[in-house]
Amino acid sequence: MHIGEVAARTELSLRSLRRWEEVDLLVPSGRTDGGFRLYTEEDVEKIMPIRRMKPLGFTLDEMKAVLTDIEALRDTSTSRSARAGARERLDAVRAEAGSRRHKLVPHLEMADEFIGLLEGETGDSPR
Repeated sequence: MHIGEVAARTELSLRSLRRWEEVDLLVPSGRTDGGFRLYTEEDVEKIMPIRRMKPLGFTLDEMKAVLTDIEALRDTSTSRSARAGARERLDAVRAEAGSRRHKLVPHLEMADEFIGLLEGETGDSPR
């Protein structure tokens, strides 16, 4: 599929997908004769962890490390010690993601309060 379809399916911008290719975070599986990016279902599957990490403020390097560790766990030829290391690193990222999520909750509550305040001021009912 072309980049536009991938962007629509993943709710990401074309700019993000192009940037991720520039930094070797996610390289499309192929290109057309005209040079257009071509993505597979497997590529889209790889995008989803990145998409989920982005709002939590993880860096591109952290995202790349997570993808590498996920691939290591899925690859049956990965050694037992490498799999253990990948699992340990992913456990640490999971804990960090939980911590970052926890810190976002008060911000969402404040946003809801602000929306309620504006609705009260304008006489609009909640949507």
